[in-house]
Amino acid sequence: MPTPAAIADVIADAARVIFGKERQIRLALACLLARGHLLIEDLPGVGKTTLAHTLARLLGLDFQRVQFTSDLLPADILGVSVFDRERSTFRFVPGPIFAQLVLADEINRATPKTQSALLEAMEERQVAIEGETRPLPSPFFVIATQNPSQQVGTFPLPESQLDRFLMRIALGYPDRDAERRLLTAGDQRPQLPDLSPRLVPAQLFEHQDRIDAITVTPALIDYMHALLAATRQAPVFEHGLSPRAGLAIIAAARAWALLEGRQHVLPEDIQAVLPEVACHRLRIAGTGLPARREDIEALVRATPLD
Repeated sequence: MPTPAAIADVIADAARVIFGKERQIRLALACLLARGHLLIEDLPGVGKTTLAHTLARLLGLDFQRVQFTSDLLPADILGVSVFDRERSTFRFVPGPIFAQLVLADEINRATPKTQSALLEAMEERQVAIEGETRPLPSPFFVIATQNPSQQVGTFPLPESQLDRFLMRIALGYPDRDAERRLLTAGDQRPQLPDLSPRLVPAQLFEHQDRIDAITVTPALIDYMHALLAATRQAPVFEHGLSPRAGLAIIAAARAWALLEGRQHVLPEDIQAVLPEVACHRLRIAGTGLPARREDIEALVRATPLD
């Protein structure tokens, strides 16, 4: 089964805006295809916000950006009721959370109270406001960016918030060739309005259904279980991965298999997405710091594939 043409077009078009980052583009797309939320953590200026804008355009999604700051309030995200003098009643004005793709820019610059305003939305795809539960659009995704936690003016995301993100990726500096292309071509953000959607939401739903049908054999479930058990037994981690994390890894591996043009999951699919799904859910024992890619790679090498 080849990679669906529309999916390949999304990757190709995104690569013309985000130079030299095809793997990160594929991971981000796999995250959204698996119905997950995405966290992009990196230094300012490496393209985090541009990647979110690009995916929204190419996937044909209604898009809202929220700049998180220390004085941002939950009502600024969720919405608020205002008094309508003509009708002598209160009218709810929805906030930017009522979009198909919400970019929470620099999420860790907001206070924990404001960060928590996203919890119900990300988990339940609905929000309870002023005693009324309001459904969010479908599809609904959150892409959040955050600066490294050691930077001034940041509030670390609690583990309950981090667990809502299917993946955490980093873009990093571009390689030499990609950076030369960028310096020659200039800022790519003005190109965003010219990008044409390669998918509409109905097609996105179709691909998500295809992912649900991708085969995961009992042997792969055994391998997945062995990896989960290894994280719980490894002294390097404060605690292991939860069963929900295992489900997240399988969902991401199915999406990666679709991008690779297969109808079944291979161990390589699990290994390809494991660091991005697991690192932000694990803490190094005695430090409280998130796990590193090399910790996960060592875990994979130590876990036999029967």
